[in-house]
Amino acid sequence: MRSLSRELRLRARELRSHKGYSFGEVARALDIAPSTARRWTLDIELAPDQLEQIDLRRIKAAREASAANAEKWRCERRAWQRSGRLRAGEGDLLHQAGCLLYWAEGTKTRNTVELANSDLNLIRLFLRFLIRCFDIQTSQLAFSLHVYTGNGLSIREIEARWLGELSLPPSCLRKHSLNMRPAPTSGVKKNKLPYGVATLRVLKSTWLIQHIYGAIQEYGGFDEPRWLD
Repeated sequence: MRSLSRELRLRARELRSHKGYSFGEVARALDIAPSTARRWTLDIELAPDQLEQIDLRRIKAAREASAANAEKWRCERRAWQRSGRLRAGEGDLLHQAGCLLYWAEGTKTRNTVELANSDLNLIRLFLRFLIRCFDIQTSQLAFSLHVYTGNGLSIREIEARWLGELSLPPSCLRKHSLNMRPAPTSGVKKNKLPYGVATLRVLKSTWLIQHIYGAIQEYGGFDEPRWLD
């Protein structure tokens, strides 16, 4: 064991001094701990060109790791879209309605299901779609409002109306966006949107948004690469 340790140490010093390896590169090459590689070779000073090469290798490795990670998630998104396409062929009318509703009204991000609207019945339908088609629980939902405060209702009254009608617990509430200006000066007629605009968001929903995107493409008979990439 002592002989093996001596050989490894000599090899580590050779890699550091002759090849200009970083401590991490020495550790990976010899399958030893980075702290051991550092302790064995700390006294070896590298030339400026060797340090530059270390930086270039680090940049290259970071780019390769980023590209590999991006491709991994692209494959995941592709699989989730495939599941949406398959579900679209089952003839589930609620699934169809929910996906097409999201196509019209939802936020078109890559990783989050989010829909905003002032129509209570529209939000209610979308919530039914989430619960019945995907078994989404209230603990997975975030609910917030954009409200003009000059319409004679308190934020608590507005919250109570939305939560009551949608059967959502207060734990779903997130920070609201409040417009303190009187409605006429904001460009919105007084009492036109007394209960504001509600935003319903599904937490950690990359899989779900990609499923919906796949279904939309299947229902609509088109391909939209930007939803994947």
